[in-house]
Amino acid sequence: MSDAARLILFAPSEENTDALCARLAPLVEALPFDAVILPVTGSDDRARINHAKSVAAIVQKHNAALLLVDAFELVARTGADGVHLTSTASLSEALAVLRPLDRIVGVGGLKARHDAMEAAEAGTDYVMFGEQRADGSLPLSSAVLERAAWWAELFQTPCVAFATDHEMAVALAETGAEFVAFAPNIVASSYDASKALKDLYQAIISAHRPER
Repeated sequence: MSDAARLILFAPSEENTDALCARLAPLVEALPFDAVILPVTGSDDRARINHAKSVAAIVQKHNAALLLVDAFELVARTGADGVHLTSTASLSEALAVLRPLDRIVGVGGLKARHDAMEAAEAGTDYVMFGEQRADGSLPLSSAVLERAAWWAELFQTPCVAFATDHEMAVALAETGAEFVAFAPNIVASSYDASKALKDLYQAIISAHRPER
C-alpha cells in the first residue's frame, strides 16, 4: 500500500461546461487528486463528448485521470483515462473495450462482498465502497468502514472508499484504504473550498495506516 491515502474527486452533475470547469479548476489545482469521476449526462453524444473533453483538459493538466461514469464507449473519443462503472452489469464489456487501450476500469455499486471479489477477479483496477446509490440513499457509515477495512487487509486490488463528510474521510483513511473519494460538497461552503480541501487532505494523511 502507499504511505498515504490518495484522493479521488466526484465531479458534480453539471451540464454547463464552463460552470463545471470553473468549479473544478481550483480544486484539482489545490490537491493532488489521482482521478476525477465525471457524470456524463444528456442524449446528444457530440455534446457529451465536447463536455468531457473540456473537463479532461482541466483535470489532466494537473496530472489527474478523468474517469467517465458508465460511458465506457466514449472514453477513447473524449481523451478520458477510463471509466467508473456504477455496477458490474457492463464490466466484461468495458474491460473488453478499454483493456486493449490501457485505460482504467473501476467499479462501484457492489452490494455484497462476493460481488467485489468477482469484480477483482475479472480484472477491475479498483473496487469502490460507500458511494451514493441510484435512489439517492447512502450505505451505513459503519458498514462502509467495515467493508473498506476488510478489503484493505486481504486484497491486492485497490480499494476506493467514499466519504460523505470530513469525519468519515478521516475514518476511512484509518482503515488503510488506498483511496478516499468524495464530492466537492464534503467541505463547508462558508469558506474557501480549496483551503478546506487542503485541511481535509492533511487530516487524511495523518490518519492513514498503510500497514495493519
